[in-house]
Amino acid sequence: MSESRTTADFWFDPLCPWAWMTSRWMLEVEKVRPVDVRWKVMSLAVLNENRLDELPEKYRELLAEAWGPVRVVTAAKELHGDEYVGKLYTALGTRFHNNGEERSREVLVAALEEVGLPASLADYADSDAYDAQLRASHKEGIDKVGQDVGTPVIAVPGPDGDEVAFFGPVVTPTPRGEAAARLWDGTLLVASTPGFFEIKRTRTAEPSFE
Repeated sequence: MSESRTTADFWFDPLCPWAWMTSRWMLEVEKVRPVDVRWKVMSLAVLNENRLDELPEKYRELLAEAWGPVRVVTAAKELHGDEYVGKLYTALGTRFHNNGEERSREVLVAALEEVGLPASLADYADSDAYDAQLRASHKEGIDKVGQDVGTPVIAVPGPDGDEVAFFGPVVTPTPRGEAAARLWDGTLLVASTPGFFEIKRTRTAEPSFE
C-alpha cells in the first residue's frame, strides 16, 4: 500500500534570500517525506507598497527591482502552466542567490531558457498584464497568516484537515537529509496544536547558500 502523501503550499518572492533557503529545505523534505510542494508567488513589492515612505532608500530600490522576476514567474504560470513555477524559481534563485548574478533581463532570459520557456517571457518583467493574478496569489498566502509577516509563507495540513499557515521557517543553512525531515515533522507538530502562533528569536547569521 502506498504511503499517503501530504501537500504543502509555499509562497515565495524570487528575490528574498530567506525564502530561498526555506524553499531548498522543502525540496529536501520532498526527498525524505511523502510531501508534494505547490509553488505559489507572493510579492515583497505588493506587501510593502503602502508603506514605502517608512522604508530605507536602499530597501525601496530593492522593492522596485522585485516586480520584474515575480511578474515573469506569474506570466510563465499563466501562459505555460503550474509545473513551471517551481522550475523557474529554482533557475532564477540559483542565479540570484547562489551565483550572485544581477537581476537583469539577460539573467531572466537565461533562467527561462534553462527550463525550456521562451525568452520572450522576460518582456513581462516590465508589464502589468498579469498583476491581477500576481496580487490574487499574494493575497491568498497573506490572508492565511496576516499582514505582519514576509516571505516565505507555507501552509500545511492541520489536525482537522484544514490548512494551517506560517511565515517561515527561517533557517540557515538549509537543513539536509534527516535534519530536513525533523524540521518538517516539527512543523506539522506545531500546526497540529490549536492556538499555536509563533516561535521566534533574533537572527544572528546571514543566509548561507551551501
